[in-house]
Amino acid sequence: MSSKNTITVLYMPGRERSYARTSIFIIGMKKIGINLIDCSSQNKSNIRYLEVLFKFFKNKNRADIILVGFLGQHLMPIVKLFAKKNQKIIFDAFLSTYDTMVFDKKKVKESSYLAKLFWWLDKKSSMLADVVLLDTFQHINYFSETFNISKSKFRRVLIGADDTFFYPKKTTEIIESTTDNKNIQKNNKFIVEFHGYFIPLQGVEYIIRTAKILQNEKDILFKLIGDGQTFEYCKKLANDLNLHNVLFLGKQPYHQIPSYIAECDIGLGIFGSSMKTQRVIPNKAYEIIAMNKPLITADTLATAELFEHKKHAYLCKPKDPASIANAILLLKNDKILRNKIANNGYSLFKEKCSTETIGTELKKIIERLSHS
Repeated sequence: MSSKNTITVLYMPGRERSYARTSIFIIGMKKIGINLIDCSSQNKSNIRYLEVLFKFFKNKNRADIILVGFLGQHLMPIVKLFAKKNQKIIFDAFLSTYDTMVFDKKKVKESSYLAKLFWWLDKKSSMLADVVLLDTFQHINYFSETFNISKSKFRRVLIGADDTFFYPKKTTEIIESTTDNKNIQKNNKFIVEFHGYFIPLQGVEYIIRTAKILQNEKDILFKLIGDGQTFEYCKKLANDLNLHNVLFLGKQPYHQIPSYIAECDIGLGIFGSSMKTQRVIPNKAYEIIAMNKPLITADTLATAELFEHKKHAYLCKPKDPASIANAILLLKNDKILRNKIANNGYSLFKEKCSTETIGTELKKIIERLSHS
C-alpha cells in the first residue's frame, strides 16, 4: 500500500492498450500525476484478459484504488473476490454490453439466455463497484433505470480524445489507390469525412443517402473510413444509387486517421436510429473538434450535454439525410459559420475534453472515494 499522502491506482482495462478509452485514461492519469500501476495489455485477442489478471494478482497489494476499465464486466467478480477489504473499486462500465448487443447491434435476441447473461453482467459488475463511470448523463439514466441502481453510484467521465494524436495540423496530401473510385477527381474538392465502425449506431446508410441528395454538387466528396457490420450493405447501397461522390477507404491504421481529418472541410459524427444514439457522444466527435474542424452530428439528448447548436457543432436530425445535406450545404457556403463552429469546438475540447481534463476528473473521483 502507498504512503498516507499518495494514492496508488491499479488500472486494469478489459480492452487493449491502444483502445481509445483505455489510452485516454492512461495518458490523462499520468499527465495529472496519479501514482499509476498500469496493468493494461497490448494484446487485441482474448489472451489479454489473462495478461491483465496476471498483472493484477502481481500488483494488487500495492494499490489503494482498483480501477477496472472497459470492457471489464467479467473481471469485476474476480477483482471483488481477491481485493483487500480496504481497497476501493471503481468500474468504468463506459456503456452497456446488454444494450449494445441486444438493441444496437441486434446480435442477440432480447428473449435469449445470452441477453439475460449480458443484462446480469452489466448489473452485477456495477453493483460490485464502489463507483461506476459512464460517459454521459444519459447513460447514467439508462443504467439506473434498466438495472435498478441508485444514480448516486455513478459518475460521468467524458470520452475526450488522445490529443497526442488529434490536434490541429496542416492539410496532409493523402495518396489513395482505391480501384473502385478511379473516376473521382481528388483536387479542389470540398471533403466531408467520416471515420468509425460501420454499425447501426453510426448511421452510415444515412450518410450514403445524403450523398445521393448532394450528387449534383460536383465539388463535394464524401470520404468514409472504416469497416464493420454494415460495411457491405453501405457499399451495395452506394452502388445501387450509382454514386460517384463517395469514396470507401476501408479500415485505416489509427495513426493515419488524423491525416484524413486534417484534409477534410467537415467531419461527420453519428446519425443512427437506435436508442443508444441518444445516449452517446462518439469518439469521432471529440477527435474532430480536437483538430479544430467543424462537426456535424445528430441532435440528441447526449449531444446536448456538451454541444450548443451552431456554436460548437452543427446539430441535425438523426436518421434524416435531408437534414444532414442541408447542414453540409449551409456550412459549405458559409465559411464564417464553418470557422466559428470549428474554433468554438476546439476551445470546448481544450476546456472539457483534453486528456489532462479527463485525468483531472478521474483524480477528483479517486480522491473523494479514498477519503470516504
